[in-house]
Amino acid sequence: MKKRMDNKTLFGSVKPGKLFFMAAIPGSVGMLASSVYQLMEGVMVGRFLGDTAFAAINLAMPFVIINFAIADLIGVGSSVLISHSLGKKEYERANNVFTCACISIVFFGAVLGAALFAAAPSLLRLLGAEGQLLEYAAQYLRVYALCSPITTIIFAVDNYLRVCGMIRGSLIMNIAMSLLCMLLEFLFLFVFEFGVWGAALGTALGMMICAVSAFIPFFCKKTALRFVRPEFRAGDIKRTLACGMPNFLNNIAARLTSIFMNVLLLRFGGELAVSVYGVLMYADGVIQPLLYGVCDSLQPAIGFNWGANDRHRAFSIEKYCFFACTALSVLFAVVLICAPEGLTRLFLTDPSAAELQMARPALTIFGAGYFVRWLSFAAQSFFLAIGKSVQATALSLAVALVFPLTLMGAFYPLQLTGLWLNFPVTVALAGVLAIILLAAFWRKARKEKPPAAPSPDLGAQVVEKDDRERRDASGAQNF
Repeated sequence: MKKRMDNKTLFGSVKPGKLFFMAAIPGSVGMLASSVYQLMEGVMVGRFLGDTAFAAINLAMPFVIINFAIADLIGVGSSVLISHSLGKKEYERANNVFTCACISIVFFGAVLGAALFAAAPSLLRLLGAEGQLLEYAAQYLRVYALCSPITTIIFAVDNYLRVCGMIRGSLIMNIAMSLLCMLLEFLFLFVFEFGVWGAALGTALGMMICAVSAFIPFFCKKTALRFVRPEFRAGDIKRTLACGMPNFLNNIAARLTSIFMNVLLLRFGGELAVSVYGVLMYADGVIQPLLYGVCDSLQPAIGFNWGANDRHRAFSIEKYCFFACTALSVLFAVVLICAPEGLTRLFLTDPSAAELQMARPALTIFGAGYFVRWLSFAAQSFFLAIGKSVQATALSLAVALVFPLTLMGAFYPLQLTGLWLNFPVTVALAGVLAIILLAAFWRKARKEKPPAAPSPDLGAQVVEKDDRERRDASGAQNF
């Protein structure tokens, strides 16, 4: 039996091109499996339960994602810190950060889940929901809230598997989770006819089963990370929060933006407009995970080499991330622009002429934004991987909150057309910001002397050799 390659060999020695295919392709396939499930959830709810239920889950979804935001903050932030620590051969620190992060995710999942369960009806009423729409949305949100302590850790454990070099394990987990969630949701909706809450229950149960299973290698001590007696250190907590803040703020800000968007959609177009916006979000739910799969799967390798002070290799790996994101973004832009009616019919049961008339320009305008979406997406991922939280946070907030809310006000007189224009104009502005931040970073990188690498034996800091310095400077210029 072929022995699995350890994370040090995979991240530190494999050629960047080969590493890309070994890590990014499985990562994208895993995320694609997840996105296919999300796509199928929309299809099943729309087909089995009708347009009101479909609108309800889209109305509740921002709060569901907020429920995962704290776990994402800790999971992503700790993964960056763990990758850097492993690159520096600080194994005790990496294990402690891993242990403390897992405990924190379960604790905050319970607290936030309890709060959302209690506040669900009131929060949804604030959006303007009433009657059956309110009832369905509250049911959907409350099921997720009840299962929060276990479900919210699923994305963090996926990060930890990839940090340990267990790319195949991450892929298997994502595919298994998607298949299990689809099976359970079909069973609950079609066979048992549970209603909209059954859709949430199917997903939550699938996540919980896969989350518990994914931790088995860690408990069996078959990974680079081990559970240890936790020691919550102020410095590590601060670093974890700083590294995870861009993703956290992106999740929170994007959900707040979605909430404001839903309010305006109900005002300008009613439940019909919310359903069309749901089609946009489900289409985006296929594209974003693929981009995320490419970038997120390479983050451990980039972080590992950055921690080991091999910046030339980190830059070389990042090039593949940018090229792949560009190709995927352009491909999906073409698909969204060319097939708006087909996508609408996929989610909405026998759409009316009014629904199709509204959806065609919405999907076409929305799709145009993907011609430039890759730039800010890949740049944010790179900054996050190397621990540059300020730049990553700036891009995150710009895309998720500042630009969209500003444009909602600017385009308000255009009503629904203004809402459809929001995304492409937002990502175009974010692309300009990404270029400015990247240019400033490269200028600074060429001037800075790389930090000394740790000694393999003593962990002491030593001075880098001149050839390493020249290679790092060359890598910054070439990238």
